[in-house]
Amino acid sequence: MKKLMLATILAGAVALPALAADYTIIAPANPGGGWDQTARTMQAVLQDEKISSSVQVQNVPGAGGTIGLAQFASQNAGNANALIVGGYVMVGAILTNNAPVGLDAVTPIARLTGEYEAIVVPAASPIQTIEELVEALKADPGAVSWAGGSAGGTDHIAVGLLAKAAGVDPTKINYIAYSGGGEALAAILGNQVTAGVSSLGEFVSQVESGTLRLLAVSSAERIEGVDAPTLKEAGLDVVLQNWRMVAAAPGLSDEQKAAVSADIEAMVKSASWQEQLATKGWADTYLAGPEFDAQLAADISATEAVLKDIGLVK
Repeated sequence: MKKLMLATILAGAVALPALAADYTIIAPANPGGGWDQTARTMQAVLQDEKISSSVQVQNVPGAGGTIGLAQFASQNAGNANALIVGGYVMVGAILTNNAPVGLDAVTPIARLTGEYEAIVVPAASPIQTIEELVEALKADPGAVSWAGGSAGGTDHIAVGLLAKAAGVDPTKINYIAYSGGGEALAAILGNQVTAGVSSLGEFVSQVESGTLRLLAVSSAERIEGVDAPTLKEAGLDVVLQNWRMVAAAPGLSDEQKAAVSADIEAMVKSASWQEQLATKGWADTYLAGPEFDAQLAADISATEAVLKDIGLVK
């Protein structure tokens, strides 16, 4: 009888599910921007899908994410419960700021989403079209001010590429960098700048409410449901997609990395995540493993070339 009871207890123990990991996700920017939105969407989905029992989000803004990245790398070695979001903006900021800590100091897990850039002006602006904005830029580059994310990030690169395509010296652009999407949006809505540039999703609600005018997007072809031309339609040979990723702490064992990777894969394949992508207008660009490592290395190299071309990196 005792043997039977023991066998029953052991069988029950084996059947118990593993405890879900608790995660802390660092969003290396102020609330309101793309990284913050990504981290909080991950938080919601990981918890709703019971992939994680508890998820906390911490904002560590500054210098295009490089401050948060350095803090994350130094404080979390071997911690499999720590994650950080990043992406194209961080790649550019690391290069532009000559940051001492790069993405090689953490454990990249996966690329998550992609989103095209949008060029907007306040609804009260006399500028009605992207062509009119480009004409103003040609007439006096310094008189046209642009609000966007961190120096060297996707928004800054977009303006530099736009200027170059229009025949304007990219080093002459008047770009004002903000550490969070919320701050940049406030400057645009407050008519403190001529135009704004950011990922399309960060402007959608203001465009729909009529407080911002969408002039153009940086996709190769028109985006379904978006009433705006591409930059290519305006004669500007610029196609640019911002992407976002998630990384884990440095110094993880193969088993720890595999566990984190499995949780992220479960998240991106869940119905909840796909619903969030559709709601926010994010493209599913999920890529993980050696393929993501190779793509990340290629993107870093390509970004360095672009930043040198537009004068942001020597």
